[in-house]
Amino acid sequence: MLDSTSRISRRGLLAGGAAAIGLLLAGCSGGGDSAKPTTSGGGPWTFTDDRSEKVTAANRPNRVVAFTGTAAALVDFGLDKQIVGVFGETKRADGTVDPQAGDLNVEGVEILGNVWGEFSVEKYAALRPELLVTHMYDPGALWYVPDESKNKILPLAPSVAITTARVPMTKPIERYAKLAESLGADLSAKKVTDAKARFEAAAESVRQAVKANPGIKVLAASGSPDLFYASNPKVSTDLMYFAELGVDIVVPTKLEAGDYFEALSWENAGKFPADLILLDNRSTALQPKDLAAKPTWAQLPAVKANQVAPWDAVPRFSYAGAAPLLENLATTIRAAKKLS
Repeated sequence: MLDSTSRISRRGLLAGGAAAIGLLLAGCSGGGDSAKPTTSGGGPWTFTDDRSEKVTAANRPNRVVAFTGTAAALVDFGLDKQIVGVFGETKRADGTVDPQAGDLNVEGVEILGNVWGEFSVEKYAALRPELLVTHMYDPGALWYVPDESKNKILPLAPSVAITTARVPMTKPIERYAKLAESLGADLSAKKVTDAKARFEAAAESVRQAVKANPGIKVLAASGSPDLFYASNPKVSTDLMYFAELGVDIVVPTKLEAGDYFEALSWENAGKFPADLILLDNRSTALQPKDLAAKPTWAQLPAVKANQVAPWDAVPRFSYAGAAPLLENLATTIRAAKKLS
């Protein structure tokens, strides 16, 4: 079990605003063989998740509760009525749907918690859950399942965790596809195959953009009131994949424990020269308008050149969710100018 410092640290990177930095454990990419897909609800169901745990049920689960981004990915692969509840950012303060939810029918599911640390055990139990699914950034840690209440949550239904760190983005996409298939999704459906084709074309567009405009140095970052986080492409799954496609991403040099990022004081925000900044675009992180008052932000060459693009620091791990990210990255790289 991770201690409270570890949990705060991981949130500090991905929620884009925590000032505390502590122990972060490496993600694991185990998993082995996944479930054998079934076409009906009858008969036993099994799935080996990325904790290398074989999850079993007498019948295929039909009442699934998941982290919002996970639920949206499963919907992209063809699930629908099986998703009965979600936890994690789902609705914004103004009532609009959080982008993390993708094409999930937000009005058709129970929202157990809308922010980090919020998870209603009572609502969860009332849903009669048959499976809980979420990301796993650190070994054994279920993303957005609070440590303080997990001993009440986990006995209520089997759980599946999919590794979303230290592996390229294609890995969790493939794993969520396998899970969706095991739960009854048809991966040969046109919606799914079209999305995969779009993803592959988008990946090629990034490769071609890098070739057409070589030498663009990219920094992926997140801003908080006190710190500027430089993310590590050797750990962040999307950045790892971008690097595989040829994108030249800054690798921080003084990493915190766990290697997810380097936390810089705002006085040192310019430590890593970059032609293009990918900035965490979630509501939990400071946006360009919020950062405008910080002198060191305004002096960064990429900021002065208006070469700052939004970055989905917690991507939706499906072909449909990831394709637009790659398309936007390709467009941004093609338009970027070398600044030094």
